[in-house]
Amino acid sequence: MPWPANRLSLDEKRAEWTKRYARSDIEAGIEVTDDFEPFVQRNDIFTRAFWDDAIRSDRTRAFFESYRMEAIPRRGAGFSQKDFALRNASWLISDIFTNRNQDQGLREGFQAPISYDTPVAPQQVPVDDPAAMAAEIKQIARFFGADLCGITDHDERWLYATRVDARDASEAPNDLPDGLTSVIVLGHEMDESLVATYPSALGGAATGREYSHEAAIVAQVAAYIRNLGYEAVPSMNDTGLVIPFAVKAGLGEYARNQLVITEEFGPRLRFSKIFTSLPLAHDQPRKRGVAAFCDICTKCADACPVKALPYGPPTTDRPDVSAIRGVRKWTSDAAACFGFWTKLSSDCAICMRVCPFNRDFTKWWHRAWLRLALSPLRRLALWVDARTGHGGRTKPESWWRMFAQS
Repeated sequence: MPWPANRLSLDEKRAEWTKRYARSDIEAGIEVTDDFEPFVQRNDIFTRAFWDDAIRSDRTRAFFESYRMEAIPRRGAGFSQKDFALRNASWLISDIFTNRNQDQGLREGFQAPISYDTPVAPQQVPVDDPAAMAAEIKQIARFFGADLCGITDHDERWLYATRVDARDASEAPNDLPDGLTSVIVLGHEMDESLVATYPSALGGAATGREYSHEAAIVAQVAAYIRNLGYEAVPSMNDTGLVIPFAVKAGLGEYARNQLVITEEFGPRLRFSKIFTSLPLAHDQPRKRGVAAFCDICTKCADACPVKALPYGPPTTDRPDVSAIRGVRKWTSDAAACFGFWTKLSSDCAICMRVCPFNRDFTKWWHRAWLRLALSPLRRLALWVDARTGHGGRTKPESWWRMFAQS
């Protein structure tokens, strides 16, 4: 249900939020201003492509159709029929979830949470130690395949003010069960070798594979919790903004490229989340030094073909309605970014590929670089990154040869 049952005015909610979250915001590096408003999901750039004439076009239609193999493949490396075939196949499991209830206006995982496939058990397993249960949930998440797991409180500010009815892109109530207290955030690593081929339809397979992974994983973890007798709402891009939840859950820090930088995988992750009533201890956000590094690094903004990423310090500027109001942060020009996607007929993650934190941290020299980057010697780390030519593009045909030989 909307918080708290629409009994308070927005000004009263803001006052309550300030009192409740001021300390955790400082710890997370989140700065909310006095004019903050929860985001209306209908205004996200992908939904606007269905109703806003400023975004909607024949090209946007062709972009979405290309994920059903209806587009004519482009000429050029990384955009062959085989590249599109792998990308589209990578989305298959996610698509099964997304398509199953569209006649009810539910585009699950994107404009509505994933529907319950198992009921909440009538008898609850007692939880005497929320910290022990939190450790158990992280173990269960790893068992099902999540690469990261953090837990934070049910911060209502990041829920969408309304969700989207997929039948006509109209606003619909963003209803959730009563009694939710925690948000479990799961991280899913994107394939490093595929990310290195961006921009390409081939690189898009790295995105689609993790959406399919997270759809299955988040549904399974939520089903486990419901079998314990507690509410658990599995969620992907729907219901609320995952980035602030991931930051508050201690998984990473927000960066200039609009991504969460983690110590384990840098920016190379997709995130999912579960809203639950299961009693759980919460993780604490940690400011590691990523923001200080981004203050002196503009590599992602320099590499963006359409200059959609910002220079300078974080601001409250909003290029258009696709940006949230009242949060001081680095904010992209979503319309320019999405326009480039539609030109490619695939997603673009050049900003992820070139990010200095996009490294394989299982290797000791990359871990050494990370320590340098998060220290006062960050300018030296930036110099090292530039000198080594890190973040260059792998030719898609090289990936196919490497894949065939492995």
